Amino acid sequence: MRNVARFATSSLLASAASAQVVQWNIEKRSDSAPRLSRRAGSTVEEVITNEKMRGGYFASCSVGTPPQKVTLQLDTGSSDIWVPASTARVCTQRSSSRGGGCTFGSYDANQSSTGQPVSDDFQIAYVDGSYSRGEYIAETFGIGDVELANVTMGLGLDTDIAYGLVGVGYELNEASVRNSELYPNLPVVMRNEGRIKTNAYSLWLNDLGASTGNILFGGIDTDKYMGDLIRVNVQKDARSGQFTSFTVHLTSLQAHSSTGDDAFSSSSFPVPVVLDSGTTLSYLPQDLAEKVWEEVGAEYYLIGQQGAAPLIPCAMGNNNGYFTFGFGGQGGPAIKVGMDELVLPIFTGGPVPFNSGPFKGQDACQFGIQNISGNSFLLGDTFLRSAYVVYDLENNEIAIAPTDFNATTSNIIPFPSLKATIPSSTPAPSQDAPVSSASGGQDYNAQGGFTKQGSGENAGSHLPALELTQMAVMGVSMGMMIFGGGMFLLF
Repeated sequence: MRNVARFATSSLLASAASAQVVQWNIEKRSDSAPRLSRRAGSTVEEVITNEKMRGGYFASCSVGTPPQKVTLQLDTGSSDIWVPASTARVCTQRSSSRGGGCTFGSYDANQSSTGQPVSDDFQIAYVDGSYSRGEYIAETFGIGDVELANVTMGLGLDTDIAYGLVGVGYELNEASVRNSELYPNLPVVMRNEGRIKTNAYSLWLNDLGASTGNILFGGIDTDKYMGDLIRVNVQKDARSGQFTSFTVHLTSLQAHSSTGDDAFSSSSFPVPVVLDSGTTLSYLPQDLAEKVWEEVGAEYYLIGQQGAAPLIPCAMGNNNGYFTFGFGGQGGPAIKVGMDELVLPIFTGGPVPFNSGPFKGQDACQFGIQNISGNSFLLGDTFLRSAYVVYDLENNEIAIAPTDFNATTSNIIPFPSLKATIPSSTPAPSQDAPVSSASGGQDYNAQGGFTKQGSGENAGSHLPALELTQMAVMGVSMGMMIFGGGMFLLF
């Protein structure tokens, strides 16, 4: 998903086969050049920067021979690598503009001796009107001093997106599937070449302001989470009956504040949610989203020409309230998500105050939980930063535990063999039991939600306008989502 984009990288590898784990470090960018370092135990560690205003996490990679540097967005919600071509209009026409052009790098086929065409049917289209079209190529893909040859990836010859993506989802979620074609994507290539024992990886994004984090292929790091890793089943796609995305069942949602605790009910429980690192925000069914907005006092606003979204005063990021997301029924994993992870800036030129409504004069921020219609819901970075998540594509399971924010030590345990169970994990004991889908409103125990003045009873009931004439809204920071072969912009 572009900022929820499809991404797949097939050249991220462990240097020595003995450890058989591959690790990318995630780091908030403090300088212009990401760093790469080699770790003990023959793993490769890559800096993946947290681009707050672009939305999402980006990794420094290389394509071609000699290597051409590109910075690609990491995405568990998609399955292809694609890179913009240096000849694409988005790279050439904007190159002289401040902040424009393909500043994260592009690929020039004429400068590589190893690229080979595969097909001319690469195409991804997005509902916000953005797109990438071109061809599939086989090319060398590398990170640091490790590289993979003949990796299949998309080349955006005609695109209006200024950076590429690297996806690590199921092969059945590749863009080429619409043509009944599959190819080994990054995790599969690493497994097939013996870089890792099995197709599985763990993700630790750390908190919003953190300096480090990582994605670890072929293993888990027990020092990066607290409590127990509890496994839940990945759900099959309802239409195809196959595993195409990392969908799990959200079975409960609670709010906790200084005024008390509230338990939400919903006709949608259990809610199928995709755990997607390529999506900046999180999207829940309408009834749940409205109850969350009511709890925190979020208000729905028109935002220029960009549509409408729930907004909240930026100062609410300092509120001590939090939400608990429960998965797999009673005894399943429960993850606490604080307001400091849910209140995000949305403007590039600095803060803009509300000019109407109950928050008039206060700085406006976007709220990290939003609504979406239909049957596809997802938990993006606003949730994932609070969770340590292990994705097991061989056994179709996901293990989740509360993250250990800013952990400074490491204890890596590789998967011992193909299809091995996630190390140090236990299954959710009640995940196959029926889950209540009560349609009641809310079990109110709190006396005013997260604000002592009230719980925002009018949230979503009106659409005051927010004047943005002097500020540019980052479209991707409003949240992006991709399914199948396309990405969708959500409001």
